Amino acid sequence: MAQGRSAPSSNRTLPMSVANMTFMVDKLGEDCAPLQFVRELTQNAIESIRKSPGKKGELRWDVAWNHQTLTGQTKLAVIDNGVGMTGEEMVEYINKLSSSMHEQSRHGNFGVGAKISALPRNPEGLVYLSWKDGVGYIIHLWRDPENNEYGLKRMKHPDGREEYWGYIDDTLKPDPIKDNGTMVILLGKEEKENTMTAPAGTPMPSRWILRYLNTRYFRFPVGVLAKSREGWEKGQSDRHSFLREVTGQKPWLDENSQAKGTVDLTTAKAHWWILKETVDDDSGHYAGGGHIAALYQDELYELVGARAGVARLQGFGVIFGCNRVVMYLEPNTNAGASVTANIARTNLLCDGEPLPWSDWAAEFRDNLPQPISDLMEEISAKSSPSDHRAAIRDRLKRLRELFHFSRYRPAQNGQHLIDDDSLTPGGTPQKTETGGGGGGGGGRGGRAGDVYALFLATRGGVSAEEVNSPVEPDRKWVTVADGTRTKGDLEDRAARFLPDQNLLLINGDFRVFTDMTDRWARKYVQVPGARPAIEQVVREWFEQQLVETVMGAMALRQSGQWTLEELKRLWDEESLTAAVLPRYHVDFAINRGLGSKLGTLKEQSA
Repeated sequence: MAQGRSAPSSNRTLPMSVANMTFMVDKLGEDCAPLQFVRELTQNAIESIRKSPGKKGELRWDVAWNHQTLTGQTKLAVIDNGVGMTGEEMVEYINKLSSSMHEQSRHGNFGVGAKISALPRNPEGLVYLSWKDGVGYIIHLWRDPENNEYGLKRMKHPDGREEYWGYIDDTLKPDPIKDNGTMVILLGKEEKENTMTAPAGTPMPSRWILRYLNTRYFRFPVGVLAKSREGWEKGQSDRHSFLREVTGQKPWLDENSQAKGTVDLTTAKAHWWILKETVDDDSGHYAGGGHIAALYQDELYELVGARAGVARLQGFGVIFGCNRVVMYLEPNTNAGASVTANIARTNLLCDGEPLPWSDWAAEFRDNLPQPISDLMEEISAKSSPSDHRAAIRDRLKRLRELFHFSRYRPAQNGQHLIDDDSLTPGGTPQKTETGGGGGGGGGRGGRAGDVYALFLATRGGVSAEEVNSPVEPDRKWVTVADGTRTKGDLEDRAARFLPDQNLLLINGDFRVFTDMTDRWARKYVQVPGARPAIEQVVREWFEQQLVETVMGAMALRQSGQWTLEELKRLWDEESLTAAVLPRYHVDFAINRGLGSKLGTLKEQSA
């Protein structure tokens, strides 16, 4: 494979060259995502269609039926009826790593991405069949087994000539190609490999390309119709073998949402949807509710769903109803910011830095759309009240010096000196780390803006007085039954702490809590209606353990010996779960609490 460089304009500089192209392709291929080749070849097909007159056409992911007829082997192919290429053009564009027939730029890799993502996974080769102005051409890009070099395979013509491309007749032409278009056949790692089979671990293996493209693209360009084959195992003519349209997420979201909108943030647009309560997404064709992603040029990046998606949405202030909310953050480029993708096309960089998810989360929380607030209030209203704050706060008063929470405000005759740079106006969220991590955010102004502001420096030059305000975290018990927890989120975990909101979400379905409730319900079985009271006492004491864990971790911050990342590990889901596993003293406290509420067991048996 040639390196593909332009001729030097002067003799001042000898352009760099690649001595080992195979090493370069394989090395770059290691950084590609497993299914990236589907995206890259799809994008090439889209570009080809958009270069055609009228900018309209169709692309298909299908079985290479003619190849199957000729060889008996089942191979995956992508077909478009775009502009097509001649044999010479394919040699020029396909056999050079940095060359393609479409525009090159650092913002896109067009032909480059297809080569580095598809070639290492298909050493048997990629066969290109292309028609231009009614004439068909063929090339075979492969890895030569004799020298392990990537390049074009020499073809023997009927007249004895050997060339790197050849003519083909229309018997190999697939639908929907008429006069112009291209078909790329993926041959895999060996001759007998079925490349229609989904790679191991791929979601929805029976519809893997459909699922991938629908969750990869926000929408397809106007005039571009994309399709993917289903039921291919049954043969081309079977009624259960058909081509299903690929639309991307937007049409599905618009059709299945009860509310949608956009929030203009400082450096991005936050597009949001609230799905209807009765949406049927069991087909798996699309990513359903409870996911969040970055949106750029109609493609989705950094998409997270399930548990990670819920955690990130909660960071944006969507505490309840996450399974019905979808959010896409679209970075602004009109202010001169440079937005690029990594080689794997999984993450975006803004001016060379990871996307500022935490900044966006803080700003979105302060501008939470009313329909999302209404959804959360509706779900929260269905949950049973369980406010134990007063009792817990009263018990912790005598231990307050152990937590030693102190914050300061400027005062003319204050007894403390603080650093004036550490002052944070109420309601202005502090910026935390940037990057792709889930979670980390919530709250709307005031103390909820940044709990870390409570522990800022106690040295400096501004006179201040200590403010002894309560800083224990707010908490909310969540369960699947009342709709405040989504099945699969916080599964078999005790709690999640959202530091920017200073909020504990406690899993009321966690077995440590329910087992303890069951234990005491059996002991008080003779007391009618005792279970609700038992559940509240059990929750109160486990809640205190979680509150103390978070407050204790926060107190460590003042020493200056703990980094933010280290502190996060103290209040992550696993650590909070570990905090409630010791049960001896909790059981003793529950016994006393129930004795005062329901009477002692001795009294009940009398």
